[in-house]
Amino acid sequence: MTRAVILGTGSCLPQRVLTNRELEGMVETSDEWITTRTGIQTRRIAGPGEETHRLAAAAGRQALAMAGITADTLDLVVVATLTSHKLMPACACFVQTELGAGRAFAYDLNAACSGFVYGMDLAAAYIERRPQMRILLVGAETLSSRTNWQDRNTCVLFGDGAGACVLSGGAAGEERGILGASLAADGSLWELLHMDGPPSMNPALAQADHDGCYIRMAGRDVFKHAVRAMEESVRSVLAQQGVGLEQIRLVIPHQANIRILHNLMERLALPEEKVYINVTRYGNTSAASIPIALDEANRQGLLSPGDLVLFCSFGGGFTWGALLLRW
Repeated sequence: MTRAVILGTGSCLPQRVLTNRELEGMVETSDEWITTRTGIQTRRIAGPGEETHRLAAAAGRQALAMAGITADTLDLVVVATLTSHKLMPACACFVQTELGAGRAFAYDLNAACSGFVYGMDLAAAYIERRPQMRILLVGAETLSSRTNWQDRNTCVLFGDGAGACVLSGGAAGEERGILGASLAADGSLWELLHMDGPPSMNPALAQADHDGCYIRMAGRDVFKHAVRAMEESVRSVLAQQGVGLEQIRLVIPHQANIRILHNLMERLALPEEKVYINVTRYGNTSAASIPIALDEANRQGLLSPGDLVLFCSFGGGFTWGALLLRW
């Protein structure tokens, strides 16, 4: 069986940095309150010219450059996002055009914060069937456009950004690549974390019922479900592949908040040095969080050939999952 391997990674973050001190002047909160409860110190906020598809395309360019291939050789562009700037066409179509990936088909995937992990498993399935496929997978979000900046419980959490990777089939018999995944969902709990409203930049639509466009979250309930679900999915994929946690070189979890990450680490008895954390700098960037962290870890030289890398995520839907790959 041919496995999907990562040929290159990339990321793009908006220029504007929003600090906790700045948030103190916007809502009733404090740097201490935010840091203690979330671990977040700064987050990036998209400005003009930094729409979701533009961040996605910039991350994609980096991934293509690292992979040493050009966009016109791509067969598929998938963007995991819940903040496309248009209801239709898909964000992926804008990315395809901006990159010049004219021969690729393109579509979006919405699994909220789990979107990139879902997308990795999807790419693996395509490549198992057609090993020569070249796939650009991007996780990109501009959550600031869907954040209620008067709600101190949510506005401190979210940030904007994009991360990407290029995948294709490895050599026959090669051990590296995506080994397996454990994915799940429970739509009966949707009300605990959701966002209504039209994903449009049209001013008339934006004013129609703007309150409904905001992210709504029952924080305590989400916390409990997130920790338990990610632990279960991690244990599931490891059991499926016959791998022990002690064999994992690096865990890259969805960067929700520091309390969720610390609780997950405690449940799994994971040492801090095995977990990549950047939520302190970027906040929760939903589907973009794992690929941004992956690109940072890759460029920092934290991954060597043969290393086992584990992704795990949890998001609205509820959706959750874990994926194991050999670097």
